[in-house]
Amino acid sequence: MIFTGSMLKKTGLLTLTLTLTLFTITYAGISAEIEARESVDLISALKFTVVFLLGVSAIFGLGLALTAKRFAVQIDPRVEQVKDLLAHAHCGACGYAGCEQYAEAVVSKPEVPPNLCTPGGSRTAEAVAVITGKKAEAVEPKFARIMCQGSFSKSVRRFKYEGIVDCRAAVLAGGGDKSCIYGCLGYETCERVCPFGAITMSEDYLPVIDITKCTACRKCEQACPKKVIEVLPASKAVLVACHSKDKGAETKKNCQVGCIGCGICVKACPFDAASVTNNFAAVGVDRCRVCGLCTTKCPTKSVVDFIPKRPKAFVLDNCIGCLICVKVCPVDAASGEHKKMHTIDQAKCIGCGICTARCPTQSIDGTFNAAEVFALAAEKKKAKAA
Repeated sequence: MIFTGSMLKKTGLLTLTLTLTLFTITYAGISAEIEARESVDLISALKFTVVFLLGVSAIFGLGLALTAKRFAVQIDPRVEQVKDLLAHAHCGACGYAGCEQYAEAVVSKPEVPPNLCTPGGSRTAEAVAVITGKKAEAVEPKFARIMCQGSFSKSVRRFKYEGIVDCRAAVLAGGGDKSCIYGCLGYETCERVCPFGAITMSEDYLPVIDITKCTACRKCEQACPKKVIEVLPASKAVLVACHSKDKGAETKKNCQVGCIGCGICVKACPFDAASVTNNFAAVGVDRCRVCGLCTTKCPTKSVVDFIPKRPKAFVLDNCIGCLICVKVCPVDAASGEHKKMHTIDQAKCIGCGICTARCPTQSIDGTFNAAEVFALAAEKKKAKAA
C-alpha cells in the first residue's frame, strides 16, 4: 500500500492522540491497577508531560521525514517551465484535461508533440520544443466554422421561445423552437463560452467567427447542443454549411438556404469530393482541392466558400499553347489557338486553380494557399482594428 503525505500526517496525528489519551488516563490513576491519589504534583506532572510530548514528537517527526523522503515523487522542473508558457485556457484542445496535464505529458512522454496548445500558437510550440528537446512541426491553422446559415429571417420557427437565453436551455423545450431540428438556435451559448471573444452574434442571430481571435480551442464546438460548429483546417474552406438530413421539400419549408440534397455539387466537383448520403450533402476535406466550383453551382447557396478573395489566374510568357488549360477550365475562361499564347478571361475566372495545377510548363500563375489567404485576411483585420 502506498501512503501519500496527507495520509501519513493523519496517521501520525491519530497515533499521537491515542498515546496522549492513554497516558493521561494512566497518570491520573484511573487505571484499575493503580490506587487513586488524594493529591497530584502538578509541576512534576507538567514537566513529565512536556518531556513525553517532545520525545513522541521527535520520534514521529523523524518517522514522517524518513517516510516522506522514501516515497517522495520527483517533479521534473521542465514541467513548470512548460506550464508557464501555455495559454492557460484549459480548453482541452490538446486532448488533456488541462494545461498542467499536458505539460506533464509533453515532458515525460516522447510521443506527445510540443505543438498541441492551439491557443498558444506557433511561438508557444517552438518554446515548448526547445525545453523538451523535441521538433516543433508547423501546424496548419484551424478555425471554428458555423455549419448553418438559417438565421432568424431565413428560417421558420415552430413556436415563440421565451425561456432562458441559452441554446442548451432552449433544446429542453421540445428540441428548440426552430422548425429545422438540425439548425443553429441563435441563443448566444457559443458566444458566452468562447474565452477569446472570437464569436459574436449577428443582427439576425447567427454566430460570426473572427478568425483573428479564434484559436480552435473547441469550447464552442463542445457547448453547441445542435453540433453546428466544427473546428476545421483553414485550407478546407469550401464546405456545405448545413447539417440538415430532411428531404428537399421539407428543408425548403424550414429554411431558405438549407441543403436540399439535389446532388448538383456532386456532378460539378471535378475531384469527386462532394457526396450526398441520406439527403445529407458533404464535401470530403481529404479530397477537396478548394476549387470552389460547387459554390457557383449550388442552387440554394448552402455550399459556402470561406476564402475571402480568390486570385485570378493569368498566363505567363512561356506558354506553349498546348490547349490543356482550355480543356480543363470548368467555366470556359481559358482560350487560345494551338501553339499560340493563350489568355484567361478575368471576368469568367473563378480562381479554382485547376488550370494552374494541370499546366505542364507552369505557364499559368494564380495558385493560392488557402492558409496563406486566411493569414493575410487576419492581418488586414488586425490592421483595421488598430
